[in-house]
Amino acid sequence: MEPRGTKRKAEKTEVAELWNKLPRSVSSLRTEPALYSGPFPFYRRPSELGCFSLDAQRQYHGDARALRYYSPPPVNGPGPDFDLRDGYPDRYKPRDEEVKERLDHLLRWVLEHRHQLEGGPGWLAGATVTWRGHLTKLLTTPYERQEGWQLAASRFQGTLYISEVETPAARAQRLARPPLLRELMYMGYKFEQYMCADKPGGSPDPSGDVNTNVAFCSVLRSRLGNHPLLFSGEVDCINPQAPSTQPPACYVELKTSKEMHSPGQWRNFYRHKLLKWWAQSFLPGVPHVVAGFRNPEGFVCSLKTFPTMEMFESVRNDRDGWNPSVCMNFCAAFLSFAQNTVVQDDPRLVHLFSWEPGGPVTVSVHRDAPYAFLPTWYVEAMSQDLPPLSITPSPKD
Repeated sequence: MEPRGTKRKAEKTEVAELWNKLPRSVSSLRTEPALYSGPFPFYRRPSELGCFSLDAQRQYHGDARALRYYSPPPVNGPGPDFDLRDGYPDRYKPRDEEVKERLDHLLRWVLEHRHQLEGGPGWLAGATVTWRGHLTKLLTTPYERQEGWQLAASRFQGTLYISEVETPAARAQRLARPPLLRELMYMGYKFEQYMCADKPGGSPDPSGDVNTNVAFCSVLRSRLGNHPLLFSGEVDCINPQAPSTQPPACYVELKTSKEMHSPGQWRNFYRHKLLKWWAQSFLPGVPHVVAGFRNPEGFVCSLKTFPTMEMFESVRNDRDGWNPSVCMNFCAAFLSFAQNTVVQDDPRLVHLFSWEPGGPVTVSVHRDAPYAFLPTWYVEAMSQDLPPLSITPSPKD
């Protein structure tokens, strides 16, 4: 048996060798919108494979217990008068953001359903597995001017897994979050409480706690260009009155925004906020975003429905607007970049993709902590499914 230090040294050499083999021309990826302005790429209509729920203690359940039902105020009524500050901070139970869940909940779902996937576990070997939120960040990158990101990627049994890493700047910002911003975050969740019921045909009950640990997540399958995707995202509610009862066509995304009074404010809203709403809803195939517009006192005074497929119309003739083709072409280019960069099949090897506004996406290579994110329980359980001959013993940690 070789000494421990030798193994470490060999691993470091292996990472260096792998990195040296990469063609230098693909060690970064440019993000300027003009580079991605071609026709809209193929995107397969997302289909729901399943779902899971997280309870008030953030525990996983492989069912739809956390799903809520869209229950807006009557159209011919006096209109909404929702106090989004009600219950703050006494009835606010925010999720502990210091706990890094990475892909864990999604991986648990994959582990439980890997044999039921259409095309079998072999389909998974060619796919990219990630959260919808990570893909949303990629879609909006060509137009993002303020916040950078880091995405860790590892290949295991052929599958490319992508998990976000909190950047130092984002962490500093989160820890220094001003009280007003904390209250605005609460208001978004409070709006959901006013718009959702616990059962179909029920009435919303805004008197309880706003607990952001609770979540209902849809697991979806799609394909962007030649990249099969398996991703999961939180869903606000289901509309029992939707024309199609087939998820995700019956899901509704709920948002809040401040009231706008001038063409300039609307233009700004369409250019920035609506881009994020579009990206977040287009990816999972959610057809509508319902927005509550709040006044400075924190009351929702009006509701407006934005059909996802019509959002681009708001900026189509705006020279400084966004283009869905650019967003999707960049995402496809990033997936190709990641697939061609992360070539070694090793759950402990991580390629960290980093991006700051104004620059290209760059890559660094790491092994184990702090960036490795595929948990031992997942790697071991998935490895036990392999035919015995193809299992290679992993070195003990």
